[in-house]
Amino acid sequence: MSLAAPGPETPVYRPAELNREVRFHIEAGFPRLWLSGEISNLARPPSGHVYFTLKDQRAQIRCALFRGNAGGVGFRPENGMQALVRGRLSLYEPRGDYQLIADGMLEAGAGALARAFEALKKKLEAEGLFEAARKQPLPRWPERISVVTSPSGAAVRDIVQTLARRWPSAALRIYPSQVQGDSAPAELIRALQAADRHAFGQIILLARGGGSLEDLWAFNDENLARAIAACHTPVISGVGHETDFTIADFVADQRAATPTAAAVAATPDGPELLVQLGRSRLRLTRAVEQTLQRQMQRLDHADKRLHQQHPRRRLDELTRRQTDLARRSTLAIKRQLDSHSRRLQGLESRLFARHPDRQLQRLEQQLAAAHTRLKRAADHAIERREQQLAAVVRSLNNVSPLAVLERGYAVVRDSQGQALTERRLFEKGKKINLLMSSFEVDAEVASTPRDARLK
Repeated sequence: MSLAAPGPETPVYRPAELNREVRFHIEAGFPRLWLSGEISNLARPPSGHVYFTLKDQRAQIRCALFRGNAGGVGFRPENGMQALVRGRLSLYEPRGDYQLIADGMLEAGAGALARAFEALKKKLEAEGLFEAARKQPLPRWPERISVVTSPSGAAVRDIVQTLARRWPSAALRIYPSQVQGDSAPAELIRALQAADRHAFGQIILLARGGGSLEDLWAFNDENLARAIAACHTPVISGVGHETDFTIADFVADQRAATPTAAAVAATPDGPELLVQLGRSRLRLTRAVEQTLQRQMQRLDHADKRLHQQHPRRRLDELTRRQTDLARRSTLAIKRQLDSHSRRLQGLESRLFARHPDRQLQRLEQQLAAAHTRLKRAADHAIERREQQLAAVVRSLNNVSPLAVLERGYAVVRDSQGQALTERRLFEKGKKINLLMSSFEVDAEVASTPRDARLK
């Protein structure tokens, strides 16, 4: 099974886009929270920021405490120290690292309120009041909303303005209550129970503006936490600023960082829905147009195929093929005739070249040429031999004794005809013969040889 490419309606993310989307979901889905654990991997770079890991026996999470908030920490964090860190979850987009951006830190157990907060938090958590399984889903399209807050605070104005902008069709009812002071927990419980009992709102917003830990302490009341847990209507807590956390936040069905964020979490974004509706309408229109175009193309293709398979078109095609075959047959026969004609001419030329008269004429020409070459070679050989003989004669004349004798010299020989050339062979009274150029004379040695002296 091959994998099909995504369609035009399917979003395709790039890494940076996906990390940005995940960061938005993490930051919107997780309110400011407190995290308790042991500090490790602590680093203090020159920038003044503090980076560390907060861990327990089973897991760890990276934390960053930037310079602006690091100066407000009342103690010096060290590795191995137990700490209570407040911050918000985020994602470092370039690397996709999940981390806690801290805005405050307490040494674990420091301060009566912090200790009481932690004790109550652990108690309620142990009872299961924070479990995700018990939290109620929020209505997607609420038509009525109840708000438990101070009628004169900034929180109610932010909520009204936000709802008017995002979801103006929803009806709103305010359940007034004090949100600070000793009597605030009881009033908050009474207003919350009334809103739940009246069942006017499909959702209840429990809201208050920002303040110190003491200002927000009414929302850390145990009875209020149990009242929230007992509500049949889903409750969204929007208490304080983004960095503030209360027990009510953990028990509520959803926590929002601020009252404005609570109004956002309770309602869909009307203007954005209109934009999405327009986009959906545009996509639907395009899809319908594309479907019509595809069907028209299929119709055109079917019409073309029907036209191509018409009997008259088939007959015309057969006629064209018959004409083409006849033309190709004629050309083939002509090429065969031309080929045989050229072959016959070649055979005639070869036969004429091998006729006996032609052979005799060629042999006679070869014989005459050979006779001419032989005569020329013989004349050249005789001439070369005559030249060699003349050279030999000249050489013989140059060394011949006869030539020497003609100049008045004689050859002295003994009675056996041997030439006498050594002094010891001449003895007094020895018979000798003198050979001249044209005659010879017998003589006798009259004296013993003496040294010759030419004059």
